[in-house]
Amino acid sequence: MNSFVWHLITGEYPPQTGGVADHTYVLAASLAAAGDEVHVWCPLAMSETEEASKVEVTETDGVFVHRELGRFTPADLRRVGRLLDKFEAPRRLLVQWVPHGYGYRSMNLPFCLWLWNRSVRRRDAVDVMIHEPYLTFGEGSWRQACVALVHRLMTIVLLKAARRIWMTIPAWEAFLRPYALGRALSFSWLPVASSIAVVDDKACVRSVRALYSPAGGHVVGHFGAYDRRSVEVLLPFVSVLLQNQPNCAALLLGRGSDVARNELIYRWPELADRIHATGTLAAVDLSLHISACDVLIQPYIDGVSSRRTSLMAGLAHGRPVVTTSGRLTESLWTENEAVVLVPIENVSALADATVRLLADEARRLRMSVAARALYHERFDVKRTVTALREVAA
Repeated sequence: MNSFVWHLITGEYPPQTGGVADHTYVLAASLAAAGDEVHVWCPLAMSETEEASKVEVTETDGVFVHRELGRFTPADLRRVGRLLDKFEAPRRLLVQWVPHGYGYRSMNLPFCLWLWNRSVRRRDAVDVMIHEPYLTFGEGSWRQACVALVHRLMTIVLLKAARRIWMTIPAWEAFLRPYALGRALSFSWLPVASSIAVVDDKACVRSVRALYSPAGGHVVGHFGAYDRRSVEVLLPFVSVLLQNQPNCAALLLGRGSDVARNELIYRWPELADRIHATGTLAAVDLSLHISACDVLIQPYIDGVSSRRTSLMAGLAHGRPVVTTSGRLTESLWTENEAVVLVPIENVSALADATVRLLADEARRLRMSVAARALYHERFDVKRTVTALREVAA
């Protein structure tokens, strides 16, 4: 297969933290490893923040990072357009889309018009990777309703500019198809991969476990972004689990975990010595901490789905996962033994399922094997790269 030149357009990129940043970093490196030339166009990294400064960014051969997008103003976009024009036409643009990722309080219609202009006047091939489509109506204030309306206008322009739509979950097609306005546009499912490479070091994993469970008890972990809605589900679950399992410790992993721990021990101070948090970790340390967990609990408000990089990290590491079913959950999660599914609204069921899994070592071993197999069969980044390059060819 020939080699290709890619231009990845993204609202965040390491050392900025976030699921889209992690996904874009892994994708860029993997495309380059396949022999392609990759240019990443992103805003300037605010690396002086404490959290971002902990993120290690390794330079990759074949990946060229252009931190030129500024605040995504029309002037910024015109400057980037002139820089893109220096490359041989037609350029291949792959846009990492979340509506709130491009400034202007998530209402950057000029950015979508710029993409449309690149497609129509510059003849660039614009592909869009949909991580999230738009805000819904009727779930907030009048301001949110206004933002939701602008998001739909942005979606119409975005789909008009696009040659192909890639989706992190199949459910997004039903959200997006009406805004193609009858155009025969290709929608394809392209799940996200884990952004955390597996570090195979059993001695280091044992050392990490000893830090959090010195008496040899179980370690139940959670890896996530700790947004307000997920924390509202996570905190009562952790309290119920620990109150009923005296030989169990909770390990909260990732950015914002220390804040979540503080909230937990404020509400349940008697559990303070069994609740631990790491904050942001380097990728190697994060891998070791994930592997140190007996079980990962990953509740999602809208249900587990293939867009969750935190879940993918657990699967890649072969961790048994207890998670939640919901409106965005694909059928594949009920077709294998990689995860345990419970309803999102039932905290007790989440705790009970975790307790049963901790008591059944044989089942955990089976789930570990199934998790790794499912990840490599369906979600490994190599499959993403193959799909993108086949279409490019």
